[in-house]
Amino acid sequence: MKGIVEKRAVTLGVHIVESGDTVRSTAKKFGISKSTVHKDVSSRLQTINPSLYSEVKKVLELNKSERHIRGGLATRNKYLKMKQIQNNRTAE
Repeated sequence: MKGIVEKRAVTLGVHIVESGDTVRSTAKKFGISKSTVHKDVSSRLQTINPSLYSEVKKVLELNKSERHIRGGLATRNKYLKMKQIQNNRTAE
């Protein structure tokens, strides 16, 4: 079991570095929980592969610094979509 966890941590780390994905999107792609991805890449990877850990940490810090922008865009799109639906209903 221990070897599987270590291999998974490295696989997740490589994926995050290559794709720049967030923890959430990585979890969705691999079909595991966000908590598992975060634990693997932030704790386990540090002892398994320190150089990969430092690369993953850079990507995660970048994602963290941009998350307020992504959240704002998602909210904006939500309200634009709601407005379009309302306009379509009144036009009918």
